[in-house]
Amino acid sequence: MIDSALVVGAGIAGCSTAIVLAERGVAVTLVEKQSAWRFASSGIFVYSNGLANLRRIGVLDEILAAGFAIEDGRNPYVDELGSPITTTVYPSVAPGAPPILGIKRAELHRILAARLAHLGVDLRLGTTVDTVDPGSAVERAHVGLSDGSIASHDLVVAAEGLRSPLRELVHPGLAPRNTGFAIWRSVHDRPDDLDTKIMAMGVGKRIGIMPISDDKLYVFGTVVEPEKRWLDPAEWPATMRATFAEFQGPVRRFLDEVSEHTEVLYTVVEEVAAPLPWHRGRVLLVGDAAHASTPFMGQGGAMAVEDGVVLGQMLDDGFADVPALLTAFGERRLPVCRFVQDRSRAVGEAGAVEDAASVARRNAAMPQTAQRQVDDFY
Repeated sequence: MIDSALVVGAGIAGCSTAIVLAERGVAVTLVEKQSAWRFASSGIFVYSNGLANLRRIGVLDEILAAGFAIEDGRNPYVDELGSPITTTVYPSVAPGAPPILGIKRAELHRILAARLAHLGVDLRLGTTVDTVDPGSAVERAHVGLSDGSIASHDLVVAAEGLRSPLRELVHPGLAPRNTGFAIWRSVHDRPDDLDTKIMAMGVGKRIGIMPISDDKLYVFGTVVEPEKRWLDPAEWPATMRATFAEFQGPVRRFLDEVSEHTEVLYTVVEEVAAPLPWHRGRVLLVGDAAHASTPFMGQGGAMAVEDGVVLGQMLDDGFADVPALLTAFGERRLPVCRFVQDRSRAVGEAGAVEDAASVARRNAAMPQTAQRQVDDFY
């Protein structure tokens, strides 16, 4: 049985798992190293499979109110000059969940935090793990925190993201893998005439637009970058404009807006593909700590929420033995998460074609292939 749990990391995976456990009567402590939440992305879009799981943790109504839903699921594709290529339609895979929704990351976490508070989760910001004994089949885990407290828990959930320190306990030396991509993001006021997700496909680059509220949208662009590089944040606006200078069409007006006054973010894209087991003793990896994915299918957040939901479903199914539960959880989640990782990477690679002739062939094929790929994925 799980009576007490420590969740380490208050991102999407950590919050979702803490909510699921607290809903089932577990005494949950949630610790986060940041003294206040800060976000590596200003916006996020969630497809209907993720929205269905947000309903299962009791927050969908608030998410729908705070975000921007694209009720018909349309996603037009254009080339770098703005000429139409095709339009795909994303499905709704659950009643009441729109095909796709954009939301500010800060709003998403505000909603998750309110749910945590309602459930009485002990949230401790500015707190890290100092010491941990992972426990065993018969012994609880013992953890010392930076606030001086020491406690034993039936379960410790490592939800610290790409560079999870606790992952070292489970898979020593496992580090994120550079995918050869980087992503740019900027936030803008949303004009009334832009009410759908749009993707522009260029040579070796692609750039999209997604509403994230009634008044805001964000622009996200991916480029091929085989080697990681450091860029001075003061230069991000100018570098983003230069990187996508050839793009016209619907994205042009937003690129022209990018300045030192614009919220701009630049990150390299990394993956984590932890092999089984995803646990040692009573320490379990979830979210990006176990299966960080490229962003090209917009499924990172959805998979993070789904980790928590599946763990709760397995508890409901009667898994009383913790080691057996953690083994079965990894075996159930790994195939799904690897499927998402593989499909997402393939989409990124298709968008990274770097010669004009191949791009022309790809764009010409998309009216016949793009919708089928969406349908096959879902």
